[in-house]
Amino acid sequence: MVTPVGHNSRDSWQALTTGIPGIGPITLFDPEGQDSRIAGEVKEWEPGTYMERKAARRADRFTQFAFVAADEALGQAGYEIVEDKSDKVAVIVGTAIGGITTLSEEFQTMYEKGAGRVSPFLIPMMLPDMASGQLSIRLGTRGVNYALVSACASGADCIGEAANMILRGETEFALAGGSEAAITPITMAGFAAAKSLSTRNDCPEEASRPFDAGRDGFVMGEGAAILALESVESATKRGARVLAEFGGYGATSDAFHVTQPDENGRGAAAAMTLAMERAGVRPEEVQYINAHGTSTQMNDALETKAIKRAFGESAGAIPISSTKSMTGHLLGAAGAMEAAICVMAIESGVIPPTINYREPDEACDLDYVPNVARAAALDTVMTNSLGFGGHNASLVLRRYRSDG
Repeated sequence: MVTPVGHNSRDSWQALTTGIPGIGPITLFDPEGQDSRIAGEVKEWEPGTYMERKAARRADRFTQFAFVAADEALGQAGYEIVEDKSDKVAVIVGTAIGGITTLSEEFQTMYEKGAGRVSPFLIPMMLPDMASGQLSIRLGTRGVNYALVSACASGADCIGEAANMILRGETEFALAGGSEAAITPITMAGFAAAKSLSTRNDCPEEASRPFDAGRDGFVMGEGAAILALESVESATKRGARVLAEFGGYGATSDAFHVTQPDENGRGAAAAMTLAMERAGVRPEEVQYINAHGTSTQMNDALETKAIKRAFGESAGAIPISSTKSMTGHLLGAAGAMEAAICVMAIESGVIPPTINYREPDEACDLDYVPNVARAAALDTVMTNSLGFGGHNASLVLRRYRSDG
């Protein structure tokens, strides 16, 4: 993981369970004139610390994040990519927006210096598939290599599709997740124009407040999360330390509106139900939900409605939290980061909190684990990701038991 609260999974998890926010004033550009001047930036980012400087210069910020997250995932997995099995390794890394940092910079270059001064690396740096493409080149993988783009569901969809490929026997190992670096003037202005962003500029650490009555929009975040997925046979054969088990994946479409979720929560509820059915678990068996929980008025109320629709009488008993209260919204990387958080919650027996929860909202009346982490023995958890365009994705993850 590379997040606004840490450059690796250990540091990120420590911050998330302690309730430390990673949101502050924007420093990546001068935000003067922007309605929203706050974000969850990856702080003190020096890509040359993690990779060759030449490789860093030819990779957009979102690709740099993916490199570092993938290196950590491979290291934790203890998996060695070898030539004669490289076609059994897949790389599937999604994004909502791709290399918009480079694109924005090169637009400025063209306006100020002319078209002839635009970088020849612009196109291969801005394409959404370049985190997966450059990772494949860098690691020498020859299996499937592509990016899924489904707005804020991208990272979760990548994990779900990678797991399904393994289940179908099409590959035995995959690096899957999402990466995003979209804190730029044009993206901030665009989301602000859509009335999506918080304007609580004077108190950034309290701006992201999912499910709270005072929420006024999401806070942009950036970073990456990559998970290493592997067939049981492969993991067992090489004695891998398994952190969790993939249970099921559900994806649906609202077919309702380009930015607004289904007003009845039907699409999101259907994704949750599908994920549970495919995992073979009942609603009462799910012990934690990492919610999409963006901190917008509409999302949080409708996600609450969708959870009630999918879980029925069990909804009120399930701890639910939104870690976006600390990281902000990582867009296409959010679903992958939150899946990784679910894995760590299973492993550690700790549910991270929803911070900045001050005033209950009658439309959001479930257990949101307010402000303080909670100890819990977790066997079955869920994460939800909902995106512009009506995309819904839910993943069920479980504690791994070698005896089945």
